[in-house]
Amino acid sequence: MVIVLVDAMAPFEEQDIRIADLVEREGRAIVLGINKVDLVDRDPGVRPRLREEADRILPQIKGVPVVAMSARSGEGLDRLMAAVMESYAVWNRRAPTAALNRFLAKVVEAHPPPAVRGRRIRLDYMTQPKSRPPTFVLFSSRAHALPETYRRYLVNGLRENFALPGTPIRLTLRAKQNPYAGKKRRR
Repeated sequence: MVIVLVDAMAPFEEQDIRIADLVEREGRAIVLGINKVDLVDRDPGVRPRLREEADRILPQIKGVPVVAMSARSGEGLDRLMAAVMESYAVWNRRAPTAALNRFLAKVVEAHPPPAVRGRRIRLDYMTQPKSRPPTFVLFSSRAHALPETYRRYLVNGLRENFALPGTPIRLTLRAKQNPYAGKKRRR
């Protein structure tokens, strides 16, 4: 569990973004704490703007909890701890295999994977072998050929359908072995 403190006077500087990206690559749960809100204008649009900016700058952890706080006055610390507990629960969440396969069927029906070299990529089934971070394995006919854009489409769908906002998601692709490959054909 990592809390990345961002200065409200100069939010989302390069160093803040690098740290948040490193936390995501390490697979840790993350909460963004916007510190020094007592020094910023009490403009009612500040907090939604910070949320939008966080989602725009850090799309790989879209929906990450953003908590406005003040370390000096203690304002927002209760919300910060609640966000930490919720983020930890999301980081530990598991999805049943049957629900994952229903999700996969629905997603493929809505937007089938592209054809590569004239052949469709068949997505067979999906499972979640572990959490911390939520890790999913997708078995496919030609896993190596699935484009990165379609992988992002699947990850975003998993994030939305299984309530995994702001947590890193790992998606591993595995090719199913052809049981007939390498065997001689009978005539």
